[in-house]
Amino acid sequence: MNSASPLIDWLLESLELDASVFHVGRYCGGWHASTHGLARSSFHVLVQGRCWLHVDGHDDAERLDTGDAVFLLRDLPYRLSSEAGADAAQRQPRMEMLALDNGASDGVGLVCGFFHFHSGLSSLIVDALPDFIILRADEPSSSAARSVFELILQECQRVPGPSSALLERLSHLLFLYVLRQHVGDNPTLGGLVALARQPGFAALLQQMIERPEQPWTLESMAACTGLSRSAFFKRFNEIAGQSPGNVLLALRMRHAAQLLKSNQTVEHVAGAVGYQSVSAFTRAFTKAEGVQPGAYRKQHEKR
Repeated sequence: MNSASPLIDWLLESLELDASVFHVGRYCGGWHASTHGLARSSFHVLVQGRCWLHVDGHDDAERLDTGDAVFLLRDLPYRLSSEAGADAAQRQPRMEMLALDNGASDGVGLVCGFFHFHSGLSSLIVDALPDFIILRADEPSSSAARSVFELILQECQRVPGPSSALLERLSHLLFLYVLRQHVGDNPTLGGLVALARQPGFAALLQQMIERPEQPWTLESMAACTGLSRSAFFKRFNEIAGQSPGNVLLALRMRHAAQLLKSNQTVEHVAGAVGYQSVSAFTRAFTKAEGVQPGAYRKQHEKR
């Protein structure tokens, strides 16, 4: 990924997520659809026709045309519909999807799926993003994303039918391109991206990434930025929306996961991310990842 900041690129490339496709098909007539209430992030890619996105709390509906996509990063109260008016959209029935018909002149063709963002560093990155991001097919800056969309469209036109596994990978890639573009176009974003844009804090973040084994304290972190301990803690929280300790833990656990995937021993990994005791590291890793480090290592050995 190319940007003005290699550190921001590193953060975006560290975003770990899984994509799963649950619908590929076409709606006709009056309809509405939503995944609200499933406690999951979702995406919808328009491969045919036009529809409207209604998000509760937003007065105006967003028109979506062929080539557009919406990525909902939270479990939002929303609906996609054939109707532009919010009241009319709510009155429309939920319909069963029909098979895609590439020769049809009516209806709306969609590829719909879920995203699961991994815990830790990925969650910290996503927490600072907006509730939803829309890709517009006619945006001049989205040429790379449009190229991926064309691959999605070609796969949807495949006979006898598209591959869900391939659509999942393409949707994942499409989101990463859209995310990079969104970050580049929005200099006021908060979170870890905001830290990476502040010279003093960016230098600290880079050192924490490169040397997670160091015994980082508030005093040593503050010294890297030239601020007092209290001023550093306050400013860090204001910019990142997270405490320095939470960010350090997320960086350490990501590095630990990478080392475990490369078949390093738990004892070696514990020391490499700054833990004096294997038991303390095991507790921290298990809480962050939901699985003990030894079991995590074995899972990835099998893969």
